[in-house]
Amino acid sequence: MDVQYYTYILKSTKDGKYYYGHSKDLTKRLKEHNAGKVRSTKGRRPFVILYSETFTSKSEAYKREIYFKSIEGYNYLRENRII
Repeated sequence: MDVQYYTYILKSTKDGKYYYGHSKDLTKRLKEHNAGKVRSTKGRRPFVILYSETFTSKSEAYKREIYFKSIEGYNYLRENRII
């Protein structure tokens, strides 16, 4: 079985803002965010998974995360009504 990696978008139910990331274990990563173990999101808890994509390599998942953080990626997410 291929190892899976995820690119994900979380939405803060506190302030309505988004967080973009990538992980090998999406469920575990969401728990870490909501437990306050991630410095950049600690004050914006709780989070829900808004969107995710699956990849077979970590580098692909990371590239997609970087894309989502770009102007092009932002426009893609808006045009497709993801955010």
